[in-house]
Amino acid sequence: MKTFKLENEPKIATGFKTPDHYFENFSLKMMQQLPESEPKVISIFQKRKNLIMMVAAVLVIALMIPILNYSTTSTSELDSTALENYITYQSNVNQYDLMSGLESEDINSLNTSITIADETIEDVLSENSNLENLILE
Repeated sequence: MKTFKLENEPKIATGFKTPDHYFENFSLKMMQQLPESEPKVISIFQKRKNLIMMVAAVLVIALMIPILNYSTTSTSELDSTALENYITYQSNVNQYDLMSGLESEDINSLNTSITIADETIEDVLSENSNLENLILE
């Protein structure tokens, strides 16, 4: 194979040629071809900003649900039927446990004397066939 030397070979002329004084007037011609009004610029972060705000709002609402739920369900008053059912179905609660939970004012209000006629007591005892349980209670 022959050795190829770049400097010795004849050079081929390019097919492209710039017109005379082309680069001197280039900037003026380019500025005339540009539109006068600039296009509206839409920020990339504008859509992201709306998305971030929506995610933040959902996060705040999600964090507030347990707090609002706790504040609406926490009541210090007990339902009387729930308390009666609890005491009824708990076999280890006796009268002394109940009395220890009462204050002295409550105990004094329970000490009122109830007057029942003798005839009423006789009627209840005669109608009730389970006298042994009544005596034991």
